Amino acid sequence: MKKKSYDVAIIGAGVVGAMIARKLSEYKLNVCILEKEADVAMGATKANSAIIHAGFDAAEGTLKAKLNVKGSEMMPQIARELGVKYQNNGSLVLGFHEEDRTTLSMLLDRGIRNGVRGLRIIEQAELQRLEPNLSDRAICALEAPSGAIICPYELTVAAIGNAMDNGASLLCDFEVTAIHNSDNFYELCSPNHSIKAKYIVNAAGLYADRIAAMVGDTSFQIHPRRGEYLLLDKECGNLVRHTVFRTPTNMGKGILITPTVDGNLLLGPTSENSEEKENKATTASGLVKILKEAGENLKSLPLNKMITSFCGLRAAGSSGDFIINSPKDRFINVAGIESPGLSASPAIAVYVTELLAKQRLPLEPKQNFNPFRRPMHAFHEMSIQEKNELIKKDPSYGRIVCRCEGISEGEILDAIRTNPKATDLDGVKRRTRAQMGRCQGGFCTPYVMELIARETGIPYERVTKFGGGSYINVAKTKGEN
Repeated sequence: MKKKSYDVAIIGAGVVGAMIARKLSEYKLNVCILEKEADVAMGATKANSAIIHAGFDAAEGTLKAKLNVKGSEMMPQIARELGVKYQNNGSLVLGFHEEDRTTLSMLLDRGIRNGVRGLRIIEQAELQRLEPNLSDRAICALEAPSGAIICPYELTVAAIGNAMDNGASLLCDFEVTAIHNSDNFYELCSPNHSIKAKYIVNAAGLYADRIAAMVGDTSFQIHPRRGEYLLLDKECGNLVRHTVFRTPTNMGKGILITPTVDGNLLLGPTSENSEEKENKATTASGLVKILKEAGENLKSLPLNKMITSFCGLRAAGSSGDFIINSPKDRFINVAGIESPGLSASPAIAVYVTELLAKQRLPLEPKQNFNPFRRPMHAFHEMSIQEKNELIKKDPSYGRIVCRCEGISEGEILDAIRTNPKATDLDGVKRRTRAQMGRCQGGFCTPYVMELIARETGIPYERVTKFGGGSYINVAKTKGEN
C-alpha cells in the first residue's frame, strides 16, 4: 500500500507542536501532527503551572529570554482568536529577607534588558494592599504586570483543532520508532504503519532526544524534572489575585500560588530531577513540601479545600536553553522546551517556520485561512436568554451531566464531535471540565462513558480513561434480561 506523504510532519501534539501546526496551516502545505498517545496535550502540557511568564527569569540573549517576551506579547491575540480563556492577572515574586531583595533587583535589571515592560520592586505596605492574604513576613516583591494565566491544554486543543480546520491532519497512537531518510522524503515508522514527509519538526518533549538520535543527532539529552501540584476548590480562587512566586533558586521558581482561569487555586510545583520519563506518581514528601512553602507565603492556607493532586514532567535539556536547531537538512529539533515554554510557544512557532523557510520549504499563504475558533466554553458564556434559545433548538444543552461544574450533555457531545475529537474520559475532561469538580467525576463518569460509546460506536466496556489499556469496566456483573 502506498504510504501517505506530507510536506511537514510534526512529532508531538503538546502546546509547542500545536502552535507550530497552527502557524504552518496558514500556508498551502500538507501538514501532519504525530502523537504517540491517544489524545493531544498528554505530556508536559496537561500538567504545568498554566502561567504566561513576563520574561524576567531567563538570561539575556538566550532563546528562552527572546521567545518568552515575544510569545507573552503574542498570547492575548492568539487566545482571542482561539476562544481560549486568558487573564492578565500580573505576577509577584516575594522577598522575605534582604538577600532576596538583592536577587529581586537582579531580576528587575535582567527583565528590563530582556524588554519586559512595567517591572518594579514594591515594598511591604503596597504588597499588603495588593494581596492582603499574603504573609506579613514578606518585606518586598518584584511586580510584573504583564504576567498572565491561561489553560495550557485548552490552548493546545484549540490550536490543533484550528490547524485541522485549516487542513492539517492529526494521527494519534502513532509512536515514532524509526526514521529513514531518502533523497526527498523521510519515512516515519510506528509499530502499526508509517508515513512519508519532506520535512520533520521534532517537538517530542521528553522523547525529543530519542527522536533526534534516529537521524544521527546525539548532541543533547533530555531528562525529566518532576513537579507535583495541589489543586484547591473554587471557594479559594480569590485567595490571591496575582500569581505569587518565591525568590527563585537553581531548581526553579519554587512553590507558587496562582489562581486558574477556571477559578480554582493551584499550589506547586516541586522540582525533582528524575530518570523515569513516565513516572507521574504523587508522593507524601511532595505534598508536605507544597503545603510547607505555600503556607509560608499565606497568612492562612485552607487545607480542607484540596480537591486533587497531580504530577507533571518537564523536559529539561542538557544545554540549559531551548534547543531549536537543524542537525540534518529538512529536520528541525524543538527540544528542551521547559519553562517558559508555554509562554514562548507562539514565538517558537514563528521561529521554527522561519527556519523551515531557510531550508527551502515553500510558504505560500492561504487566502482562506481562518484563525478563529468557536470557544469550547461558548455555552457557559451565553446569557440566560441565549442559553434558553439554544436549548429550544437542541435539548441536550438543557441536560446537566456534570453537576459540580454545570456541564451539559450538549457540551460533551461538542467535545466528542469537534476537532480534535475527544475519544476517552480524560479527553472530555480537558475540553469541557466535566469530572473536574469537587466529586472528581464520581457522579458523571458513567453517563460521560455512555455518550462516548454512543458517539464513537465502541462498546461501553471499551471506553478508556486515557487510551491504551486504561479501561474503567472489566465486565458486566449481570446478564441481559
